[in-house]
Amino acid sequence: MPKSDGVRASPFVMRWLNIIFALSLGLLLPGGLLAAEHAATEGGHRGGQHAAEGLPADAPWVWKSGPVEINNSTLMMFGVAVLLIVGAQLATRNMQMVPQGLQNFAEWLVESLYEFLEGIIGSDLVKKTFWFFATVFIMILATNWFGLIPGVGTVGWGVQEDGHFHVVRPLLRGANADLNTTLAMSVVFFICWTFWAIQSNGVGGFISHLFGVKGDSSGFMKIVMVLVFFAVGILEVVSILFRPVSLSFRLYGNIFAGENMLETMAHLGGPYFGWLLPLPFYGMELLVGVVQALVFMLLTAVFTLLICTHDDEGHGHGHDKEEAH
Repeated sequence: MPKSDGVRASPFVMRWLNIIFALSLGLLLPGGLLAAEHAATEGGHRGGQHAAEGLPADAPWVWKSGPVEINNSTLMMFGVAVLLIVGAQLATRNMQMVPQGLQNFAEWLVESLYEFLEGIIGSDLVKKTFWFFATVFIMILATNWFGLIPGVGTVGWGVQEDGHFHVVRPLLRGANADLNTTLAMSVVFFICWTFWAIQSNGVGGFISHLFGVKGDSSGFMKIVMVLVFFAVGILEVVSILFRPVSLSFRLYGNIFAGENMLETMAHLGGPYFGWLLPLPFYGMELLVGVVQALVFMLLTAVFTLLICTHDDEGHGHGHDKEEAH
């Protein structure tokens, strides 16, 4: 658990910030690979239908060289990651015993997240998993908010129609409004979750956690319970396999719907009030950005806690038992 004094908190914050933002780019690579094939089929089929259809579901490419393609959501994600990494380096470049300015904010953010997660998943588990949960929370929150900056989705290549210029291939796009990005983060979590589960339980313990019989029984009832818990285990496996799908679609659906709503409000306002009508909804989207980042982090943390908490630990949420002595 980090301390609040400047002497001990500063190295703690510096270490975690370097880990978090160095791994930020690692979350982007699966999204770029997933998006490359999808962007190749995008073409120019939208044309003048863009204004009527709103934000397209697919993210068009903005740079292509042979088989390598970068779409606008991946470009946005890389841009946000670079800004966060630069900000982390600036915050930890000249560490002071009494934090001020950017260092003070960085320490508050890291320590708050650490203590918040420690209260949910326990001190042992948070030491192993904090790097991932903090990374996804900060990345999702930052990309959600950067996607609301004027110019994102409205500056790019387009066509001239009816005396107006319609952008059909924007330079930037909200990263989490692309299913490739949210699915990539969910797949990375699924891989980490599997590793943490086997690390905590072992292969046999992991299988027993899913299919093992809970409770005491004997004779014929034991056979019945084995069959029942085997069926329950099958359902649990199906539920686990669908977690990346539910995580990715929950985040994507909320952000995609929000950006479409803002664009619709801008069109309803017309050429004179298109800037005014969306303003109240921008405040709501700022709140949605925080909520969705928190929901993604909490769900992944709870999923990890459930698989890493042994039955004999009771309801202790993974906390050290030494506290009882």
